[in-house]
Amino acid sequence: MSRPEILAPAGNREMLGAAVFSGADAVYLGLTGFNARRTAGNFTPDELREAVAFCHARGVKVHVTLNTLVYDRELAGLADAVRAVAEAGADAVIADDLATAQLVKSIAPTLHLHGSTQMSVHTPEGAKELAALGYDRVILARELSLDEIRAVCEASPIEVEVFVHGALCMSVSGQCMMSAFLGGRSGNRGACAGPCRLPFDASAGLKPGQPGKACHLSLKDMDYIPHLRELMDAGVASVKIEGRLRTPEYAAAVVTACRAVCAGQPYDEKLVRDIFSRSGFTDGYLTNRNDGNMFGVRTEADAAATRAATPKARELFRRELQRVPVHYEVSGGVEDGGIKLTAWDDDGHKAVVYSADEPQPAQKDPLPGIERALGKTGGTPFVMADLRTEAGEGGLGFLPGSAWNELRREALDKLLEKRSEVRPHATQDITLPAYPAHTVGQVPALAARFANAAQCPADAVEKLKYLIFPIAEAESIPEAWREKTLLELPRVMFGKLEQKTAARLDALQDAGFAGAVVNNPAQLRYTDGWTLYGGLGLNVTNPMSAARYKSLGIEGMLLQPETALMAMQAVAPGVPTAALCYGHLPLMLTRACPLRNVRDCGKCQGGGTLRDRKGRDFTVTCSAPGGAGVRTVYNPVPLYMGERLSEMPVDVAVAAFTIETPARVSQILAMLLDARPFDNEFTRGLYYTNN
Repeated sequence: MSRPEILAPAGNREMLGAAVFSGADAVYLGLTGFNARRTAGNFTPDELREAVAFCHARGVKVHVTLNTLVYDRELAGLADAVRAVAEAGADAVIADDLATAQLVKSIAPTLHLHGSTQMSVHTPEGAKELAALGYDRVILARELSLDEIRAVCEASPIEVEVFVHGALCMSVSGQCMMSAFLGGRSGNRGACAGPCRLPFDASAGLKPGQPGKACHLSLKDMDYIPHLRELMDAGVASVKIEGRLRTPEYAAAVVTACRAVCAGQPYDEKLVRDIFSRSGFTDGYLTNRNDGNMFGVRTEADAAATRAATPKARELFRRELQRVPVHYEVSGGVEDGGIKLTAWDDDGHKAVVYSADEPQPAQKDPLPGIERALGKTGGTPFVMADLRTEAGEGGLGFLPGSAWNELRREALDKLLEKRSEVRPHATQDITLPAYPAHTVGQVPALAARFANAAQCPADAVEKLKYLIFPIAEAESIPEAWREKTLLELPRVMFGKLEQKTAARLDALQDAGFAGAVVNNPAQLRYTDGWTLYGGLGLNVTNPMSAARYKSLGIEGMLLQPETALMAMQAVAPGVPTAALCYGHLPLMLTRACPLRNVRDCGKCQGGGTLRDRKGRDFTVTCSAPGGAGVRTVYNPVPLYMGERLSEMPVDVAVAAFTIETPARVSQILAMLLDARPFDNEFTRGLYYTNN
């Protein structure tokens, strides 16, 4: 089993140095403007070029994150960002939006493309689909067990990367809108406000309106370092440390620990724990123990431990790790009037220097002293691999140690300078396609999504363009409804659910349904024969991405709800678009259940509520009551656009019913069909913002 790449965060220049000096094999960092950690230091194009030169000189790769939701007005800037990454000579781009992927392949084809965890890929078919889309690596969702990771590795035609340490989001990455709708800052746009770390209480018996005090959405940091050898055995190519908002000391401590475990050596567990934790760590997902023990908050004791551990961790990157093999050849000598020292690395770089002094006849074998002098590579990234000699007739002769030290320093300085030379990727000029804007002022057709057949009023069916039901409800859909019914596939699928869903689609192929709604790129692989529509999980926000999905067979596209109406208008690449006009927005999807802090999963009836610090109640539902399903946390206030449907620049407006009673569904549909104002508290979401 080969050692995986150790991939460390580099939120700023100091953290970059700490990660590299402590032994990271690669770093990931953000280019200002287009990454999922906009509050990290990030790098300008010039700073990126310097960072790549610094890293490549030391044999360290640089992966650049361009992994946020992108709007049409930003595509030109995104193209410039891709070109800047290529010109800096970086190794890979981490991307989630298919527009970003297309720009990378069009502008700089030799740049490697890594599928961000924001794409929510967590299955073997997902890895295969990313390979088909031109990605070189898949970064798996954090929620997978070891067996699930192994299954993906065995099936994947491309490299697999997994997170092994750092902050653990409650929501499946790429499927969280909590920060956007509660805090006005989109996590999918790199500006997460972290509202899930605030009090959300699932305790029973809270008085109405009484604020909750527990933090039942706050997970401990993940720690898979003790399991690194198992991940190596599973076939993982890269192990990733989350932490661009952390300190240089944090990066150094975790990198050092990962190197030790990969080498089969012990590591300082206390230092890793003390440098940052939230009341300890969890490996719950990896070990299939995703229960209440996964939850934790950062305490003052944790902060005090970090302050105490920081000086010790700082020592880990005071001097850089010597890891670049350097080969020496010493030639010349007494009869030649001088010494020639040639130094070269395994990448083809070479440096040649000459002694300023003439060697004198040696009284004893000079070779041991030469080896000692040339082997003193401390303070550089180099380590002596071997030494060859080619002495003249009079032998190498004698030079004082100071002369050999000077030769070594000069040679290694020159070699480092050559290794630091930027090697940009070749780029191609492109012209961004011109996409037509969507017409404004027309009332879109109305469709509705229902949780089950009982929720759908029979008298409303004729008035709706589409009926959308979860595929789990397929058999309960009356045959008379099926010609306008779309079966919605799950946004996330863990374990055997992908195989079961594919088999179910095959069985329903001739059952008369109008089509299927795909919510994950993986689902494109087992939906042959179905008319396909793109759902919420695809996170489409721009016309280039929508056009790419159209080329993959998508006939219509539900836009990501964070998209403002002005941005929606630009998503018109020739595929019908849709947007939500009503619904309790699904703020997050999570594999860890917040309710398990206070109740036994086996006794759960399928959900409950969370109370925030303001006394608002958030409904929680479970896709598999009494089992290990996926939970959804809904916004307590519904989105509503009934009297403003004409302002929505889409072809179809979708009312999404989830927690409503059948009677309430009928009332809301009547309001939508009559374009009446809502009869209760509601929100316009982010539709009228300038996001």
